[in-house]
Amino acid sequence: MPGLSKSTFLMGRQCSKLLWFRYNAKDQIPAPDEAKQAVFDQGTEVGELAQQLFPGGMVVALGIINPQEVIAQTQAAISKRVPLYEAAFSHHGGYARADILVPVAGDAWDLVEVKSTTSLKEDVHLPDIAFQTFVLTGAGIKLRKCFLAHINNEFVRQGPVDPQKFFTLEDVTEPVSAMTGDIPDQIEAMQHVIGAKAQPDVQIGPHCDSPYTCALHDRCWSFLPEASVFTLYRGGQKGFSLLQRGIQKLADIPADEPLTDIQAIQRDVLLAGHPHIDRPALAAFLSQLEYPVSFLDFETIGTAIPLFNGVRPYQQVPFQYSLHIVRKAGAEPEHHSFLAESTADPRPEFMRHLRGSLPATGSVVTYNASFETSRLDECCELLPEYQPWLKKLKPRIVDLLLPFRGFRYYHPDQHGSASMKAVLPALGGGGYEHLTIQEGGAASREFLRVTYGKVPEAERQQVRQDLEAYCGLDTLGMVQIVDKLNRLIA
Repeated sequence: MPGLSKSTFLMGRQCSKLLWFRYNAKDQIPAPDEAKQAVFDQGTEVGELAQQLFPGGMVVALGIINPQEVIAQTQAAISKRVPLYEAAFSHHGGYARADILVPVAGDAWDLVEVKSTTSLKEDVHLPDIAFQTFVLTGAGIKLRKCFLAHINNEFVRQGPVDPQKFFTLEDVTEPVSAMTGDIPDQIEAMQHVIGAKAQPDVQIGPHCDSPYTCALHDRCWSFLPEASVFTLYRGGQKGFSLLQRGIQKLADIPADEPLTDIQAIQRDVLLAGHPHIDRPALAAFLSQLEYPVSFLDFETIGTAIPLFNGVRPYQQVPFQYSLHIVRKAGAEPEHHSFLAESTADPRPEFMRHLRGSLPATGSVVTYNASFETSRLDECCELLPEYQPWLKKLKPRIVDLLLPFRGFRYYHPDQHGSASMKAVLPALGGGGYEHLTIQEGGAASREFLRVTYGKVPEAERQQVRQDLEAYCGLDTLGMVQIVDKLNRLIA
């Protein structure tokens, strides 16, 4: 039976404990969540598009999972000398399915690995291709060159997606060749790990999130207290340094430990048990707000393969906004919203509705304003008639994130985060737990699913209601935050 696949080989490079669990306690590894599954699904779409770079080929063993059968069908397909997609080989305890094999002169082949990233990631992609190269050459395949096919980050869709323009083919033969000689020893070391009776003792470290967040992350990090040293704002390596000294709790960081001003506020607030409030700074921030005050939030989709003309890979396209307008001090907020209806590019209707709904005067409050302003800039690239309007709008935009990112207000329950989902409950506002959709990534995935997939109409309408509720709470939450801040400084 073939042994390590390229995915499990990469697991072993990241963490030997993860590798051991994969073979000895697989049921204890959590299944991919919806966000990770969405990444996998996009990778599959990109891989299928890449096959069009080398037309006239064949998918090997379509729908077959059994490795031995896939290998047997691969051997039968090699003689056809056409591009092969998902061909499988085994050698020296390694098993690899090549994304694309392209026949070239001299009875040789080119290996093409497809990734849905917009650039070469040397620490992941090169070992991946080196592993495949070792297995394929060991199995008797004569390789001429190795390529990485990744997304061209300068691609802009205009009409049907042309694979030749969408992908960049990068020749990685030389760096891969330099790594291939170490693969046999790595495979043998990993097989010893797999065969061990007990899981290896691996301490947590930066490898837990590099190159990807490990599936065992929650399990391995569960010993830490809620307010741990890893909640230090922009703590980076300091958390691991403190842990190595036996310090787990944020409150136990010594008074003479070098900290940034913000990190010192975090520790002091936790010890004091009450929030830090810089009233003069908050008062200065709030004094900027001019009525009517408009609270604005966008939801976006950003797919690897652009859905619309004039869009780059992964460009965030707004499909929804929520707007709460407070006309004067103490007034009840008015709610306005937009949610795209059809599969067409939502930006023309989005911009028309937004310009019609926003008051011509007063402050426009967003949370992390650079996101909304960047989306509006991109919309104006497509719809230049809105540029004069946006030019007048930009000076009115106020970023509600700023006082929290600067820790002008900080509550221990925020655990080092300045995100609205941490700030709102800490200030005594409502949370998102009661909502079906609770974060932006889920909103994007659900909109894509019910708008571009086949779902019953009743389900589609329910999801649209859930989207309205989620985006609406984002802007109502901002209204509540400003109200709470005004009370604090009163």
